[in-house]
Amino acid sequence: MKWEEIRKYYPHQWLLVEAIKAHSEAGKRMIEQLSVIHSFPDSIAAMKGYTQLHRDSPERELYVFHTDREELDIAERTWIGIRGL
Repeated sequence: MKWEEIRKYYPHQWLLVEAIKAHSEAGKRMIEQLSVIHSFPDSIAAMKGYTQLHRDSPERELYVFHTDREELDIAERTWIGIRGL
């Protein structure tokens, strides 16, 4: 689904979503297709859900967003150094 559609189906909610189709452009992630994994009552619960799923499946591109956000503006982060020994 596209973000505009998701916002209509899940008004005023915190969501854990996965980018199904995305690419990088000018230092930003351009998300073309998303899948809603779960909705949450607040940001704390949403981040706990994100942390657990990311721990189990670090290869997935996961995000937590509130549907009051009109547009997705996701800056890419470059990781430098060694992660997780």
